[in-house]
Amino acid sequence: MSKRIDVSDLNVYYGDFLAVEGVNMTIEARSVTALIGPSGCGKSTFLRTLNRMHEVIPGAYVKGKAVMDGKDLYAPHVDPVEVRRQIGMVFQRPNPFPTMSIADNVLAGVKLNNRRISRSDAADMVERSLTGANLWNEVKDRLDKPGSSLSGGQQQRLCIARAIAVQPEVLLMDEPCSALDPISTLAIEDLIHELKNDYTIVIVTHNMQQAARVSDRTGFFNIEGTGKPGHLIEMDDTTTMFSSPSQKATEDYISGRFG
Repeated sequence: MSKRIDVSDLNVYYGDFLAVEGVNMTIEARSVTALIGPSGCGKSTFLRTLNRMHEVIPGAYVKGKAVMDGKDLYAPHVDPVEVRRQIGMVFQRPNPFPTMSIADNVLAGVKLNNRRISRSDAADMVERSLTGANLWNEVKDRLDKPGSSLSGGQQQRLCIARAIAVQPEVLLMDEPCSALDPISTLAIEDLIHELKNDYTIVIVTHNMQQAARVSDRTGFFNIEGTGKPGHLIEMDDTTTMFSSPSQKATEDYISGRFG
């Protein structure tokens, strides 16, 4: 089910402004890839190119290739909506639909894709997705309560349940723990470890320890200065990146000398 993505010569634009330049990277299937680097260097922008969310911004576009299992995600005939179904996204701040119940939040993506679903199938999907997001036991007796009634950490797991309900192949996570307390963060990190058995995961994080804990491979992005494009400086197995990176800039960033 889970897919690898090969990115080659990817340039990301906001209108005339080149935000990220010349990214080449392989995102391995059923593994966790962490993207680290200082603020404003294009990590989140790059992440959003992988499921074609970037082009939702007026004037934004991409040049280059992102190929998932032999299929170029940016080929002319490819439907971006279908790409977003296959490549789910979890954002920095938990964003459940506040007026919807917990159960309806899980089903929201499925309904948006106009899939007709029977009541029993819906119940199965809610249970399976919430179990997958490690939330079922906490909420199974109040599925009809609003999603906004949950704690921040629970809301983020609800958003993960919503993302996996449509059965994507890849999960993108844009700093999924930055708004959470340490205990909720640990719960999400444990969940990421479990989810990689079924999904390819790419996570943007500002937390070096988190990148070291959850990821198999790490890519370091950097920027030369304001108004310049971000670049992928290097990418390697996480243990190698954190113990003996090949670039001095990576070592300086990881050891806290800048950023």
